[in-house]
Order: sequence, then structure tokens, then C-alpha cells
Amino acid sequence: MTLRHFLRDDDLSPAEQAEVLDRALALKAAPFSDRCLEGPRTVSILFDKPTLRTQVSFVGAVAGLGGFPMVVDGRLAGVGVRESVADVARIIGPQSAAVVWRTFAQSALEEMAEFAGVPVVNALTDDFHPCQVLADLLTLRELLGDLAGRTLAYVGDGANNMAHSYLLGCATAGMHVRIGTPTSHPPKDEYVARAHELAATAGGSVLVTDDPLGAVHGADVVVTDTWVSMGQEAELAERKGEGSPFTKYAVDEDLMAHAGPDALFLHCLPAYRGYEVSAEVIDGPRSHVWQEAENRMHAQKALLSWLVEQAEAGR
Repeated sequence: MTLRHFLRDDDLSPAEQAEVLDRALALKAAPFSDRCLEGPRTVSILFDKPTLRTQVSFVGAVAGLGGFPMVVDGRLAGVGVRESVADVARIIGPQSAAVVWRTFAQSALEEMAEFAGVPVVNALTDDFHPCQVLADLLTLRELLGDLAGRTLAYVGDGANNMAHSYLLGCATAGMHVRIGTPTSHPPKDEYVARAHELAATAGGSVLVTDDPLGAVHGADVVVTDTWVSMGQEAELAERKGEGSPFTKYAVDEDLMAHAGPDALFLHCLPAYRGYEVSAEVIDGPRSHVWQEAENRMHAQKALLSWLVEQAEAGR
């Protein structure tokens, strides 16, 4: 049996994604009902990028499963610099039940998975942020019920990891996913094409448009992300200043008025009020960003439980 990893959103089939979300709901209701890491077994959690929610939620998830979360400063360890990714994988893999890595290149994460010998989880790369989308889908399951047939509109930077993960994760869930983004910042063609394939089998649809009003029209949920992702700090003035191509994609009350009458708002955080979202929206009654942030822990706990179970079944 092939060792399972979660490197991108479509590593889970529609049925598997639904199974993980069901498990997350059950674990949220009974937090200590699953102790698959009791011993404790170690989960290595590496960070090459700044973190708050990811570190808090993964540490909580591993501890809740009875394990020991070993947090490693990837920049101090020099993963891929001081030692090759393959060598690091061979060191930490045999000492871990799973490896969680927040890094830059998707290819480095794939190399870690090739050599670690245990499940590897993407805690954010430049291309994807699949654990965040799992948490978002969990939040929508709680608030809306069935996901299939629901419409999610993402507006903002279509070239970033959140846009890519919404495309793949929401298409897997059978949702209608729309990306509203400037033509200068489109999602990668290969991920749009893959989302179309997933949507065709799961019953959803995919739309990429430069019209923010068309993207959010009648949507069940509107989401956005910062216009300046980690590693793009040099573009701060261009992306947030006068004449920014993102200005018309800001989520304010006027834009939300074009969504469905009961439309929800989500944001992966950190948020910059007055730029990608107004204070009235993110702090208003339609915003569920704090529930979404908490659900990172529950979704990741379920994911780790599922991956460890798959690994043990394959031995």
C-alpha cells in the first residue's frame, strides 16, 4: 500500500476529504476520543516561514491525539541549506509518526515526502495551503451543512497559494468555486485545469474572472487573503499603494451586497483592515474568521489521525 501524504488539496479524493471532515466534526465534539499518537509518539513540525495559527493549531492537534509535537525552527536547522532535504528527511522520519512542514518550494516538500518514510503534511508552501482550506470546509460544513452545490467566491490575488488551494479543495468538495482576480495575477494554468477535472467528477464548477462583482454574485461564501503574501514584501508599495490592481477586489459592504443574502465571510488571517477587507465586514455578523481559525486544530487533528491510520494499515 502506498504511503499517503497531504502535500496538496487533491491528495484526498472527494470521499476521503468528506471522511476527514466527518472525523474532524467528531473530534471537535469529543476532543480526546482519538489517542492514536499516545505513547507519546513524536510529530516533527518544521517552520521556515512566520507562523501563529499553524504552530498553535498543529501543536494542539498533536497533543490532543496524545503525541509530542517537536517544533523545529527550519531556518535555524538550515533545511536544504546546511543539510539537504533528503538527508533531513532520513534523520527525522524514523523518529516521527509524521512530519509537518511550512516552507517555500512545493518541490522541497515533495522531496521530504519521498525520503521521510512517514506521512508528510503541507503546512503551507508557495503553491498551496491545503490545511487552511480543510479548516474552511469544516467551518462551512458546520454553518451550511452539505458542501456540494454551494458557491465559494475568492477575490484578491489569484496567483497565491490560497487561490490554488481553494480551486482544488473546493472542486474536490463538489462546490462551485470562483476566483476573482486581476488579469495580471491569475492562478497557475495547471491548477485551474486540474480544478476543472475535479469539478467535472464531483459535480461542481470553476470560474476565473477579472470581474469581482461577477465572482461574488449570489455566492454562499466570500473569502479573501492578504494582497502581500510571505516572500512578496518587496512588492508592498505596488500591491497596497495608489493604483494597485487589487483595489477593486477589496471585500467591503458594497461587494458583499452582490453575494447571496446570507453570504458568509472567511479569511485565513492575518488580515489587514482597510486593504483586502473592511473592518465592517471582518468584524461584522457575517464574518466567521475566529471559528475558522479554531477549526485549523480540529481539521488537522482529523487529518493526522487519518494519515497515521492509513500508514499503519499499509505496514
